Amino acid sequence: MKPRLAYILPNFFTASSIFLGMLSITKASQGEFVVASWFIIIAMIFDGLDGRIARATKTMSQFGAEFDSLADIVAFGVAPAMLVFFFVGQNFDKFGFLASALYVIFGALRLARFNSALATSDPSVFIGLPIPAAASIVAMGVLFVLKYGYDSYRVIFLAIILFVGVLMVSHIRYPSLKKIKIGQRFFYRLLVVLTIMASLIYIYSIEGLALLIFGYVAYGPTRATYYLIKKLTSSR
Repeated sequence: MKPRLAYILPNFFTASSIFLGMLSITKASQGEFVVASWFIIIAMIFDGLDGRIARATKTMSQFGAEFDSLADIVAFGVAPAMLVFFFVGQNFDKFGFLASALYVIFGALRLARFNSALATSDPSVFIGLPIPAAASIVAMGVLFVLKYGYDSYRVIFLAIILFVGVLMVSHIRYPSLKKIKIGQRFFYRLLVVLTIMASLIYIYSIEGLALLIFGYVAYGPTRATYYLIKKLTSSR
């Protein structure tokens, strides 16, 4: 029988994601957008840890899965939506509110679909953009704009939040990084690549993280477009 602490630990990290999401909302409402964005990024780290700890300690449960989804809708649904609303959306009245609200709704639909699929199997790919990745695009975008002073481009965040919202409820496939199997042959090469990437992120934290996240988000539409073109050309 597993000790009670083993079950508490992963749920503690899940609860921490909610706490960070609430901190992000509070800071965004106060105009502290940099801090609010970093809270969302840190919440992503906690979100990744809770599942890995649960699997490592073999303390996975239905309660943990449901709790994780509720945490995701706060930290990666409501928090980035409010970040965009306070950052730019409130200047566009109803449209600004609608864009933020649709993001949360699409995020909730994405999580509901994921949970229903998880009940029958543990997917090796994600159908639709995972909500943490969508939230990270928003957070890193805000950090990037504020760092380089592109204030005139703030309006694009309404388009971005709608775009990533649509990607979440789309049927575009994204790889599950948890399911990627790495052979011994490529392990050391991958380790070298990851070390170089980590070094670049250390020096250029915002740019490096933004590039990684954008690459992952762009992978889905790029892959879907490639196979669509391939299908159309082969049918001729």
